Amino acid sequence: MRARRAAVIALAMALGAVAPLLAQPGAGQGQRQKPREEAFRMIEAYLVSNLQEGLALSDDQFTRLLPLVKRLQRDRRAASQRRMKALQELRRVMEAGGASEGHVGDLLREVKAAESEGPATVRRDMDAIDAVLDPVQQAKYRLLEVEVERKLRGLMAEMRGQNRGRRPMELPEN
Repeated sequence: MRARRAAVIALAMALGAVAPLLAQPGAGQGQRQKPREEAFRMIEAYLVSNLQEGLALSDDQFTRLLPLVKRLQRDRRAASQRRMKALQELRRVMEAGGASEGHVGDLLREVKAAESEGPATVRRDMDAIDAVLDPVQQAKYRLLEVEVERKLRGLMAEMRGQNRGRRPMELPEN
């Protein structure tokens, strides 16, 4: 239990250090990408650090489960990024005006594909994880994911609250 608490504190401290970079208004995509990837790695590290003890895994189960959990995290991230990229492009085209029906239709198809393929991939990954675990361990794994998600939402809400009083960073004029 003490190890889990230490891992939560480490995750909170690490995300606290990365959060201001993630929340900077006006930061370019390239500037946000590195801290965002670092945050994803920290979340994955927290999950991994809690797997064996938290789920009472044997060494064999842990060895088989680790690549599956990493794949699940990677696939979730990719599905989310794919959908967001398509929606951002759709927004850009719509705000620019004069978007053709054909182009908008193509973008909508990409959004819909991301929305349908992403969950199917995650379901496949979860089925592979479940195949390694017994029912009690499956329940513990899902609760661990919920715990991580809840803590992350709390940290993000806290960061947003801290950034409310700040003025957006102004970009220099050319």
